[in-house]
Amino acid sequence: MTISVRRERTIALHCSGAGPGQWNGLAEALGAGHEVLAPEHYGCGSRGPWSGEHAFTLAAEGVEALALIDASDDKVHLVGHSYGGGVALEVALARPDRIASIALYEPSAFHLLPQLGGAAIEGHAEIVAVAQRVSKSIAIGDCRGGIAAFVDYWNGSGAWAAIRPAAQQALVRWAPKVPLDFHALIENATPASAYRTLACPVLILRGEHAPRPTRLVAEGLSALLAMGRLVVVDGAGHMGPFTHAAEVSRQIARHIAAATPQSAQPTAKVA
Repeated sequence: MTISVRRERTIALHCSGAGPGQWNGLAEALGAGHEVLAPEHYGCGSRGPWSGEHAFTLAAEGVEALALIDASDDKVHLVGHSYGGGVALEVALARPDRIASIALYEPSAFHLLPQLGGAAIEGHAEIVAVAQRVSKSIAIGDCRGGIAAFVDYWNGSGAWAAIRPAAQQALVRWAPKVPLDFHALIENATPASAYRTLACPVLILRGEHAPRPTRLVAEGLSALLAMGRLVVVDGAGHMGPFTHAAEVSRQIARHIAAATPQSAQPTAKVA
């Protein structure tokens, strides 16, 4: 008799400026019964820069994730942080019947803010101002100044100065991708009502000290989703998957386990 184990597939999408290694802790938390695939975004590592053949969109970024879904025999779990969360939502809407669960840490779905109204209008103005300031610096060639402002906004004042020089240089090289990411997130035309069609369990995580734009997106999105659930990570900010990696991984792994069918458990077969 042999034991056949069907491994659950999780597709994890990293934040802007990071890479697949962001999700190593999640892979450990999920264990051997799960396969974690973390495709790179344009501008990072081996994927190379955006081709420039047409205007950049979240759909263009999500092509590799969609290919992984289409190559899967079973439904997959989607995970995303910040920009990766925005891409994950786009991917989920493109393949709603192939998604077993979704877990997002402060997804940067900034296009939702004007649609949410109220305080979210101010959150939209705040992130648009950040995007314009950072993008202008990069457009005139001051990639270091632009990326420094970007890092300090998401991590807190002084964060850029604390980064080791080699990591700073890597981010400066990546900087030309930032305006594309901001544009794709802010100008996304998806209506808020579209997210009501997602019928799988969705965990939305946000840090206790989340910046206003992503805090409002997290709260508004969780209310829009039919099976949405919001969890606040104590003491964390926007970069919680790094600063509070163990807790974030634990929350996501528990969410995925609850959405994993019993059929995914080891089964005995006659050899």
